[in-house]
Amino acid sequence: MEKPEAIIFDCDGVLVDSEVIAIAVEREHLSTWGLVYDDEEYLSRFVGLHNRDYHAALRQDAHDRRMDLPENFPAIIQAAIWTRFEAELSAIDGALDLATGFDGPVAVASSSERDKLHRKLELTGLAPAFGAHVYSADLVANGKPAPDLFLYAADKLRTPPARCLVIEDSENGVRAGRAAGMTVAGFTGGAHADRGLAARLEAAGAHMIAASFSEIIQIDKAP
Repeated sequence: MEKPEAIIFDCDGVLVDSEVIAIAVEREHLSTWGLVYDDEEYLSRFVGLHNRDYHAALRQDAHDRRMDLPENFPAIIQAAIWTRFEAELSAIDGALDLATGFDGPVAVASSSERDKLHRKLELTGLAPAFGAHVYSADLVANGKPAPDLFLYAADKLRTPPARCLVIEDSENGVRAGRAAGMTVAGFTGGAHADRGLAARLEAAGAHMIAASFSEIIQIDKAP
């Protein structure tokens, strides 16, 4: 793979090991309200979405299944997730090394809401590595799998999309990176990754699969 001029990182499941926590909390609460999904369906449909799209999809599923969700279900779930984040959230091994060691510009482009995104980076000590280049889907009209957020980040980095490497752990994120015309590394190093994730990321269009950041660091060392 040709060496990129800039790297754009997803956050959840790539920089921070948040997905394993969030997914467990979400599914536990949803099951008590009658919304039950098998593992692959849940991961394929929902991981990587902005919360506004995730919550809309849950409401539609509940309507279709003739079930009632609490009116404030997003707040209930988020409160439970953040209780655990504040106590447990950690950076994924190697993330900081790549972000600080890469010899070009780096950014974060995440479906997380702006305030939550910044808090995750602060909690895990990653915030200084990215400075002002931390971009939330709150900034664009269409979240992943649309390319808007990645194109926004590339513009801010002053790097042509075709010269950017995106690191993503979700099918929605991979599709967004491909739609933006970027090279996409499918990352399977998060604790939430199941045995089928690599195949799903490849099917979504990832140019390569990396189980750790050490594999991606090798790209930076390419001539």
